[in-house]
Amino acid sequence: MVLAGADRAAFGVGLAARLREHGVPVGLTAVRDLVRAWEAGPPRGRTELYWTARVCLVKDRSQLVAFDAVFDAVFGDAVLPVDPHARRTGVGGPAPGSEDGYARAPGAAKGETEGGGLPWATLPPAVADAEHSAAYPLTVPDRLPTALAALADTPFDQLGPEETALLGRRLEAALRDWPVRRTRRHEARPGGPRVALRATVARARRTGWEPVTLVREGPAYRPRRVVVLCDVSQSMRPYAVAYLHLMRALALTADAEVFAFGTSLTRLTTVIGQRSAQAAIDLASARVADRFGGTRIATCLRTLLSSHHGGALRGAVVVIGSDGWDGDPPRELAAAMARLRRRAYRVVWLNPRAGAAGFEPRTSTMAAALPFCDALLPAATFASLLRVPAALTEAGPRRPRPRNSFAPAATAG
Repeated sequence: MVLAGADRAAFGVGLAARLREHGVPVGLTAVRDLVRAWEAGPPRGRTELYWTARVCLVKDRSQLVAFDAVFDAVFGDAVLPVDPHARRTGVGGPAPGSEDGYARAPGAAKGETEGGGLPWATLPPAVADAEHSAAYPLTVPDRLPTALAALADTPFDQLGPEETALLGRRLEAALRDWPVRRTRRHEARPGGPRVALRATVARARRTGWEPVTLVREGPAYRPRRVVVLCDVSQSMRPYAVAYLHLMRALALTADAEVFAFGTSLTRLTTVIGQRSAQAAIDLASARVADRFGGTRIATCLRTLLSSHHGGALRGAVVVIGSDGWDGDPPRELAAAMARLRRRAYRVVWLNPRAGAAGFEPRTSTMAAALPFCDALLPAATFASLLRVPAALTEAGPRRPRPRNSFAPAATAG
């Protein structure tokens, strides 16, 4: 095996660095593909090594001459037993920077190669003098955390506009798989439990009214409705923008009904779904007239339940984002939450203070609402809010996949 005992990652990085020096643009993605190809099938000879590296690293026909020259320089006098017409001409001749076309480690004599022809640029020497340190720099890239990982535990009040927009895009990507509900209707589906008579008869018109192909059908599934209510009072000011991004992600991916509440209830469904996230947040902030003021959760819930939008709560996943501070009496909030729980499919409460160590719902309003909630989730940082989509998608079954079944064909008697 050619690479037995060699560091494949360092080998690929060194080979890519050598190719870049001779005008072949090789990115980190190509190096990753090369290393994964070697891990899947280690090359048993220089021929396999050549073709694996060429397929992964060379993207244009004009780069073949430079690639062949570097490959021959790295492997010395290796002659690859391949079709001479498959490789481009011009690979002969000395390698750049050498007298006879061989690549050697520093200090190696003529006719000697290091490691049986392995590239000398895999790793820099462990101990090198000053003149060799510049010629053989370390080419292995440092591992850096992604932007999401770096902001995982950062509070929302310390995030800038660009970082908050990054959170919104990540939330949209995390909500692609939304739970569904079974309806009373049926639709054509391969491997369905019963035969669709009308569709089968319609298809039999093509075969002289002989039902050669049976069309199967099964129950139709629709995405489960979601309703989001966000607290925009003074105590929720550091989290308002982040929660609005969550509302926008749900409105775009799950067709959610979204509301903001303080002392009154404001519907934001028509403005939160703008194509520009910043424009949507600005329009939503301008529409809420009572933001950063007091809170009346029970009154706002009663307003929603008695309005014509209250029908959207039936069988829906209701998400309430609030810290639980309420100006209404706890018994009124408990009564409103009881009505909401009877109408909704699932109630999820997002509390930014729930992630604190030793948190307990000691406030009378939060304690009154908690018995009617299916889940209480912390949502004060990047990492905690990104866990909310996973909890929401557990609110129902997934759309069933079609079974690999063949419908029996009816034959004429």
